[in-house]
Amino acid sequence: MRNNQPIGVFDSGVGGLSILRELEKLLPKENFIFFADQKNVPYGEKSKKELNKFMVNVVDYLVGKHNIKMFVIACNTATCYTIKELRERYDIPLVGTEPAIKPATLGTKTGTIAVISTPATSKSKTIKKLIRDYGDGITVMNIGCPNLENTVEKGSINNPEVHKLLRKYLEVVKNSKADQLVLGCTHYPFLRKAIGKILGRKIELVDSGKAIARRTKGLLKTHQIGNKGKREATYFTTGDVKKFEKVASKLLKHKVFAKKVIL
Repeated sequence: MRNNQPIGVFDSGVGGLSILRELEKLLPKENFIFFADQKNVPYGEKSKKELNKFMVNVVDYLVGKHNIKMFVIACNTATCYTIKELRERYDIPLVGTEPAIKPATLGTKTGTIAVISTPATSKSKTIKKLIRDYGDGITVMNIGCPNLENTVEKGSINNPEVHKLLRKYLEVVKNSKADQLVLGCTHYPFLRKAIGKILGRKIELVDSGKAIARRTKGLLKTHQIGNKGKREATYFTTGDVKKFEKVASKLLKHKVFAKKVIL
């Protein structure tokens, strides 16, 4: 394995760009391929069987066509339902994304935290296990948020549609003792400003981005596959290229060019 091989970063859509942003900050010399399976978005409303099929197609493509040295699943739902099978199938290092429930439980002073995620993630065995493992003595509000992921996919991060959905899902949080809110979908960090307007400063927002970047850096060191060259990022989508470029450029605040992939 060559050190200049790229790291594959995956999401069903643009949410994983929040993870890519943290990876690029911490790993300025690594090459990245960001892959958005927008043809099949939203993953949060798909079955486990469908998700496994989609993910195998994606990893086969990235390994076969781009020779990736590591795969980062920048999607909570895909991690919850497919990472076990992917680790059994592939021998490259894999990094998953799970809701940051552990740090939230360690950080709470009121003994109450809230987690917002896609409907599939909120119902998953993974999130139930995280709550069971780290939520002893803690009240955990587990809130599934239909359609919130879709608004970010359209580039809507601070408009009436987003605020209406957020007020709907966050009302119970605002009226509770929660002092930590876990952003359990990689799309949601792009909504920090809008969420802050609703909840104010009394509730700390927690996501997994920095932890995933640190985990990725650690695995690069363990496997001795860190790159020492100049970084570049390449973007692919199974959906509409122009729409992806427009939304990704808005979210990352720099011009993004993408290529179409048919799987």
